[in-house]
Amino acid sequence: MAATRVYVARLAGLVVLGPDGESIGRIRDVVVAIRYDRQQPRVHGLVVELPTRRRIFVPILRVTAIEPGMVTLNTGTVSLRRFTQRPGEMLALAQIVDSAVRVQDPDLPDLTGVDVHVADLGIEQARSRDWLVSRVAVRGHRRLGRRRAVHVVDWTRVSGLTPYEIDRRGQDVTQLLEQFEGMRAADVAHLLRELPEKRRVEVAVALDDERLADVVQELPDDEQVELLSHLETRRAADLLEAMDPDDAADLLGELPEGEAESLLALMDPQESEPVRRLLEHSPYSAGGLMTPKPVILTPSTTVAEALARVRNPDLTPALASMVFVVRPPTATPTGRYLGSVHIQQLLREPPAHLVGGILDTDLSPLHPELPLAAVTRYFATYNLVCGPVVDEENHLLGAVSVDDVLDHLLPEDWRDQETNDERGGA
Repeated sequence: MAATRVYVARLAGLVVLGPDGESIGRIRDVVVAIRYDRQQPRVHGLVVELPTRRRIFVPILRVTAIEPGMVTLNTGTVSLRRFTQRPGEMLALAQIVDSAVRVQDPDLPDLTGVDVHVADLGIEQARSRDWLVSRVAVRGHRRLGRRRAVHVVDWTRVSGLTPYEIDRRGQDVTQLLEQFEGMRAADVAHLLRELPEKRRVEVAVALDDERLADVVQELPDDEQVELLSHLETRRAADLLEAMDPDDAADLLGELPEGEAESLLALMDPQESEPVRRLLEHSPYSAGGLMTPKPVILTPSTTVAEALARVRNPDLTPALASMVFVVRPPTATPTGRYLGSVHIQQLLREPPAHLVGGILDTDLSPLHPELPLAAVTRYFATYNLVCGPVVDEENHLLGAVSVDDVLDHLLPEDWRDQETNDERGGA
């Protein structure tokens, strides 16, 4: 049976079907119009994510049924233009949920005069077929480590949900972070880009350094710089320490020289030194593309130990595809570079064998000043996804992986899978 009253958090992720049962996408948010005159907010429509990750707007009047696990439309024809938020509209999950509000309800005297947070919005269909916000679920304060109780109150009993008050800084991000749990960093970055600037900053501040670093590395350069500018200087330096050195160098390379140097000075010297070395090279050279932390081993390392190193979940598949063997020291710039061993070769050898006995010494290394075009030809010629960068004294400086090459070969806006068209009408 189709529902006429639902909570928006339960709509998130539901599949959207056309009248013939064809899948259109999944609900990612609900668009609500909150008015200053305290009238019941109207639901304008749904933000639906297509399989291509483009987000479109579907008017709520196109919805014929909301059922457990699915939402059905009265037409399979929808506008495919990218969703653009209009003046006066708010996103229920991205902007309203987690807002601080106050409740004046005689049945809940403990909540009177204290800040609580919106946990969910209840919407229901009126006789006119319009959908209106009728209920607000709020969370009380956590007590003695217990989960915060949730209370459902009438919309008219809640104050603090005007557009001005919602747009104030300091909004909670509990619900948003729960949505991001278990998601790949690239997918979180994509969702982060869809949020209003205020919410992006609030989420960034709430994420721990490691998680934020993974996400920031998946953002376009200009958006990395913008997000960094909203962080306190100490937090920005901590973020750079948590990023891969090559990504940190790329980001610092986008900043004014004085600002970049100030951040480098705040970083731990062990973290800043490899970044400084990378900044000495052109960003479109092998030295500028490389990471200074590939898998580096000595000749006496066993195959079993080498395989254990490449199992590190923090390694990208490209960096895990090859190990590099050097004379000590193994920190870059290393001792004399001896050769490389591909993971396929490691898998064919007995675990007790030493990597020094199975070296590939025929693969020519990359010179740090080699331009991007030559690096690309190198990967294509040898069918590689990772290659060593060695200086004139035969010291291993790092390794270039194919994902770094692709980042520089693709257009700057390659992460934008949607057009910038305005949202179409119903």
